[in-house]
Amino acid sequence: MSDPGQPLRVPAVRFERILPGSSERVWQHLTECSRLPGWYGDDSNIEPREGGAVTLMGGHIRGVVTQWKPKPPACLYLERVRCGGSPESPYPESYLTFELESQGGDVRLTLRHLPILERFEKQNMMGWHTFLDMLGAAVRDRPVEPRERT
Repeated sequence: MSDPGQPLRVPAVRFERILPGSSERVWQHLTECSRLPGWYGDDSNIEPREGGAVTLMGGHIRGVVTQWKPKPPACLYLERVRCGGSPESPYPESYLTFELESQGGDVRLTLRHLPILERFEKQNMMGWHTFLDMLGAAVRDRPVEPRERT
């Protein structure tokens, strides 16, 4: 007898923000780590291509770019394969997507992150909320405080 399968539901977060300016400008702030060093850290890099390595926060978060589509509607998909600096991680792999859609003179950014561990749900949501606030400030050419201060 074959297994008919079972539906699974995974904890995830989704945010949507309207940001001023072009998709290209928002894309630059998402993908060029030097534009948000207070979030990504000084020793961070996202290789600009599918299959590119992702190293954030001094190697604390490492992953791979699974989709790189800078032209509107733009999307960036990252697979986080390790968190914590060691080769093995106690945390599951997770997937992060940024989708950008032009809306007149603004950009609709949709962020999805899944799965997240239920015990870290509140921290995860606070973290992404902080990131999006920092991104919004940077896109508006306002000062961006490092995440430790926000």
